[in-house]
Amino acid sequence: MDGFTSQIQVVRGRGARSNASGRFEKETREAFEDGWTEEDGEPRQITTTVTAEKAKVIITRNDSPDVGFSASINPYRGCEHGCIYCYARPAHAYMGLSPGLDFETRLFAKPQAARLLEAELSKPRYVPEVIHIGGNTDPYQPQERSLRITRGVIEVLSRFDHPFSIITKSALIQRDIDLMAPMAAKNLVRAAVSVTTLDRKLARSMEPRAATPEKRIESIRRLAEAGVPTVVMFAPCIPGLNDHEMEAVLDRAAQAGAVGAGYVTLRLPLEIADLFHEWLNTDHPDRATRVMSLLRQMRGGKTYDSQWGKRMKGEGPLAALNAKRFRAAKARYGLDGKLPPLDLGLFRVPPKAGGQMDLFG
Repeated sequence: MDGFTSQIQVVRGRGARSNASGRFEKETREAFEDGWTEEDGEPRQITTTVTAEKAKVIITRNDSPDVGFSASINPYRGCEHGCIYCYARPAHAYMGLSPGLDFETRLFAKPQAARLLEAELSKPRYVPEVIHIGGNTDPYQPQERSLRITRGVIEVLSRFDHPFSIITKSALIQRDIDLMAPMAAKNLVRAAVSVTTLDRKLARSMEPRAATPEKRIESIRRLAEAGVPTVVMFAPCIPGLNDHEMEAVLDRAAQAGAVGAGYVTLRLPLEIADLFHEWLNTDHPDRATRVMSLLRQMRGGKTYDSQWGKRMKGEGPLAALNAKRFRAAKARYGLDGKLPPLDLGLFRVPPKAGGQMDLFG
C-alpha cells in the first residue's frame, strides 16, 4: 500500500482516492502509473450526477439489535459529502458501481418519497413506530437544497403527527426547523448532529463536502433554541486520529444545547478498509500505521468485526477505555439524562381534501 501512494491521483473535493470496481462485477478497474504527476496541473474534478430512482417502498425495516431503530427512510443513495469512513459505501456495489468515487459522485434520489410515505401511513393496518431519517446516507446532502425530498418527507410526517428522528452532518437541517419546532412541542421529533472533529483541516480531509465543525455546532444551537431535543454523535471515533477530541466535542455540543450524546467506533466493512487505508496513506501518512494498529487492537486483530455487540464499540482494553471516557464526559457535561420516548399516541390519518369531513367545515 505505501508503495502505491505516490500513484494515487487526489481528486479535489472528494473523499475516496480510487474508484475500484464493485465486488460483484466481472471486470475490475485499478489505477496505474501513466507518467502524470500533480505538478502537471490541478487534480481533475468529477461532476456529480443525480439519477431519479423509482422506489416501490419508502420505509425500510431492519431487525439489528444494536442499531437503535427498526424503521427508516433514506431519501438518497450515495452521498456527496464524501466521508471516507462512511459505512454505506459498500451498498453502491449492488448498483454495479464503485464504493469509492462513484459512491460520492453517482447519486440516486427518490423524488416520490413523500407520496409513497403518505400512501404507507394511510393504510388501515399501519401501526406507527418511530421512523429514523438518514440511517444510511445523509438526508441533507447538497442536492437536497434544490430537490427538497427530505423536507417533503417531514411535511408528511408533520401532517400525520408521526414521530421521527433524524441525523445529519449538514447545516441544511436548519432550513426545516419551521417544521420540526411545532412537532418538538408535541414530543414528535428528535435530531442528532454528527460532529466527528473540531479540527477544520481534518474535517476538510475526512469529510470534504460536509458542513464545517462550527456549522454543525451552530446547527445544534439553532435546533436547541427552537426546542428540538438534539443529540451529538461523535462518530466515528478513530483511534490515533480523532479519539483525543471526544471530550472537547461533547463539551462544545453541551454548551450549544445538546441534551444527549452517542459514539461509534470506526467500522471498516468490505471495501471501506482499503479505501480508508488509501486515504490515510495520502492524507495522514505519518499516522497510518499507528491508526490501523490501534484499530486492529479493538477488532480482535482484524480491521473489522461484524458481530452484534462488538461492531459499534469494539472490544479490548482500548475500547473499554473509550467507553469509560465517554461515560465520564457525558456525566461531566450533563449529557447523560434519559430522554423520554417519542409520542406514538398522536398519530392520525388526516382527512383528504374533498372528503366527507369537509361537509362539517
